[in-house]
Amino acid sequence: MSETNFQCGLEAALEILGGKWKPLILFHLASGAKRTGQLRRLVTNVSEKMLIQHLKEMVDDAVIRRIDFKTVPPHVEYELTDFGHSLAKVLAPLCEWGTHHSSEVAMIVQNRKRASEAA
Repeated sequence: MSETNFQCGLEAALEILGGKWKPLILFHLASGAKRTGQLRRLVTNVSEKMLIQHLKEMVDDAVIRRIDFKTVPPHVEYELTDFGHSLAKVLAPLCEWGTHHSSEVAMIVQNRKRASEAA
């Protein structure tokens, strides 16, 4: 097995958080355990397939834990591990930045759409 060497800490963080929806899943789980259906409603525009895939990867990476209540009908919840809580804490400033700059980011996104439609 080859050793992974990261050039900086951001590479290591992105190895765990890579994927469009993982930071949002992490954000929503920071407020407490959630069922799959709750996450589907909170993480808007994510497909069922991608949500399940990201949840599985995050369980495999020990960011979240899957709690199966072994009931009929099935009751499964996801919650952050200690490792996941430490990661969620560092996302908080990024969330604040996004809130502070949301109007500027909205303009950038709108300009991108216009440029791609004109091309």
